[in-house]
Amino acid sequence: MSKSAAGLALACAVVGLGASVAAAYVHYHLLIDPTYTSFCDVNATVSCTQVYMSRFSTFRGIPVALIGAIWFAGASLLALGGLVGSETARENAPGYLFAASTVALAVVLYFEYVSFVVLKAVCVLCLTMAAAVVALFFLSGSTTPFPMTTLPRRAARDLRALFTSPVALVVTLLFLGGAATTLAWFPREGSSATSVSLEAAANAGQTAAAAPAPTQNQASEFEKYWEAREHVAMAIPAEGAKVLIVKFNDFQCPPCRNSHMAYMPLLDDLKSKYPGQVRYVLKDYPLDAECNNNITNTIHPSACEAAVAVRLARTHNREEQMIKWIFDNQPQLTPDLVKQGAREVGLVTDFDAKYAATLESVKSEIALGKQLGVMATPTFFINGKKVDGALPPQYFLQAIEYELKHAK
Repeated sequence: MSKSAAGLALACAVVGLGASVAAAYVHYHLLIDPTYTSFCDVNATVSCTQVYMSRFSTFRGIPVALIGAIWFAGASLLALGGLVGSETARENAPGYLFAASTVALAVVLYFEYVSFVVLKAVCVLCLTMAAAVVALFFLSGSTTPFPMTTLPRRAARDLRALFTSPVALVVTLLFLGGAATTLAWFPREGSSATSVSLEAAANAGQTAAAAPAPTQNQASEFEKYWEAREHVAMAIPAEGAKVLIVKFNDFQCPPCRNSHMAYMPLLDDLKSKYPGQVRYVLKDYPLDAECNNNITNTIHPSACEAAVAVRLARTHNREEQMIKWIFDNQPQLTPDLVKQGAREVGLVTDFDAKYAATLESVKSEIALGKQLGVMATPTFFINGKKVDGALPPQYFLQAIEYELKHAK
């Protein structure tokens, strides 16, 4: 690999590393601070937050941006080896980069598809990372001087040589140790912002009294954030309540389950404390192409059946029991299992006969969600103020109490 090509590859890798670190920075602050506004949020469409608050932003709880940062750090080391390494390193570096960038290219193409087609959002940082990967792919592919079929043999030889070079061995161990430490340190989430806090609250069964109260400074900052939220007109009656909470929900969505488990004790306490003043409305927005034509690929293949099961169970006064059963069995849900649960828990004996007609009412709520700009689940509206994802329980409670205090 020539020095000019290696230098260009290093520049591309460093640019990608910078973008991915910035993306991880944004993701981190979205997790820990509900008032945080990303510097790359231009409008509703050009918005990093829309992407990082979606279920696609993590892989097994690890932010994709963090994985990208580790990949680009490794690519930078390979490019550096091609620039200042031994003759063998300079020869083999482009082959390693080409193999790594081929895999990365498939990944970034998938995520760009998700961003543009599924989420209908543009993430500037994601585009920067994708451009860096594409550049590395073509650059390394055009400068690899040997057949790729010989790469495994070369890799085995280089791996043996690694243990004879103290400098290379130290650099490799530092890279692996840094990657492992970063992955262990970074907060995990289910597939949306704040799901760590929500899941912890759900598992702990927190009530309003037990939810950790924000500090005075945090509460003040959140109030400023909440006051600035844009109000959206809701065609849903409040029925005399001062606060109307609307949740667009997918029963197969893990953050929807977490928010349900965390929020319901809070809502029960609020309804007891303020009788008739707080109304909670659940709306369906299943991410299943069977009933939701706003998405092009099915994310949750049992979500339409689950929504119908809850509606049919409602006619037998078994709605709460049905919701609990669905969330308890969420990881293994299939359409057939939903039908079984509807029959055994919801007392629904005519699921198939009523499915098509009931699905039409689900579709009407999906249409309402689209009109209100819902793109992911859960999405909340508290007195018309939209919350993408879900707030940590203490801030959810503060938002409702703020609306109770200031409601006209």
